[in-house]
Amino acid sequence: MGGRRLKIHTKFHPNKCGERSFVAHVDDRISQLPDNILVDILSRLSLKEAARTSVLSSRWINLWKHTPSLDFDDKSVLRKVYNQDEVLKIERRKYVKWVNSVLRSHKSTVLKEFRIHFPLNTSGRKKITRWLEFALSRQVQKLELDIQNYHDPCKEYLFPDGFLIPSRCRDNNPCMLVDFKSLRSLSLKSVGVSDGDINFFLDNCPLLEQLIVHESEKVSNLEICGSSLKLKHLEIVLCSKLESLKVSVPGLTSLTVTSLDGLLIENVPMLVDVSVRCGDDCAPIRRLFDAVSCCVSRLQTLSLVLDNVEGRRVLGELLELPQMPKLKKLEIEYIARGDESLSRLAALIRASPHLEEFVFQLNWYLHPRKDREVKATISSPHHHLKLFKFGGYYGSPSDVELLSYVLGNCVVLEKIIIGTHSVCLPELEESARKTAKQQLPPLIPRHIELVIL
Repeated sequence: MGGRRLKIHTKFHPNKCGERSFVAHVDDRISQLPDNILVDILSRLSLKEAARTSVLSSRWINLWKHTPSLDFDDKSVLRKVYNQDEVLKIERRKYVKWVNSVLRSHKSTVLKEFRIHFPLNTSGRKKITRWLEFALSRQVQKLELDIQNYHDPCKEYLFPDGFLIPSRCRDNNPCMLVDFKSLRSLSLKSVGVSDGDINFFLDNCPLLEQLIVHESEKVSNLEICGSSLKLKHLEIVLCSKLESLKVSVPGLTSLTVTSLDGLLIENVPMLVDVSVRCGDDCAPIRRLFDAVSCCVSRLQTLSLVLDNVEGRRVLGELLELPQMPKLKKLEIEYIARGDESLSRLAALIRASPHLEEFVFQLNWYLHPRKDREVKATISSPHHHLKLFKFGGYYGSPSDVELLSYVLGNCVVLEKIIIGTHSVCLPELEESARKTAKQQLPPLIPRHIELVIL
């Protein structure tokens, strides 16, 4: 800058009559920055934090209203309303009032992000539609609508048909304000969208790279196909009426699904990250690898949610798994319903000779047994695994068996992180942490760092 005093300038339109000026004679260095830089800084704060800066001085009074990111999320409130019907009703009204207030005062003509995250019911359908129209009329790039209503999940919000008009028709209708051309990421959770709706998004969002659909009752036979699609990340999760899903997208790098029924994956040469939910016995795991056979040799990250749905105590060994030579990270969430053997899952480690990180989260539905002998583990040296994370550790024999397998075979292991929180049985957390602190230090060699959360 050559020692010259920094000038404050703005690209924003002049204030209307009666509005307070952006510019104030403030000597602090931050306030001397141009408006566009300050707005960029504010966009990195939460929406409520950004709004609070308006009290700093008249220089700041309107800056937050130009933020291009509108993320209406308040995790503290979400925790407060869970399973509290009366509290939810009160907070729902506050949430709607908050969103409406922000949108009335917002001044940016374009949006990078617009996110709604709150359990809303269908009584607010018209308001939600107006919010969507607001975002889509401002060339929004990332749109997320998450209105999971766990109190009444059968009443889902339906994406408005009036918005689903092809671009060629919308261009001839100046009254149609919504525009999908700028969308790069679309996430719809607990929103009713059909197969046709999803195909509309694929046809009319030429820049779309991420598509997420959770818990839609209208999805049934879906095809995500097209050599010209820009799509890189696809999630089709917990759509209970889904009968078939065909995926053929050359640029796709990440896929998340929760059903193997009718799953067909082809022409995905870039796919390296797969997340799937299935049963934990031999047959469903074989089905899983059959479904991803076209890309299994290229996978770098594999995330599995394994559920012992039938509560079987004796499960078959996982034999003849395909090799995953490029897999670097394996994540398993295991939903246990008894005293299942966990060491059998080590077959997935053996099938991944270059694995570097293993993340295991255990969720018990029943109190695990502690009264049986710990079984000896097999020997199968692994030369690349450096980090093992074990969440939901309780200290049961099956926990110790899996840990013993990793300690006995992973010869370059550097760090073990133990978490004792259990989503299903949170009352066990304190006793589990106490057990881990007593049980584990004598078992872990000194050269391996042990962290107990």
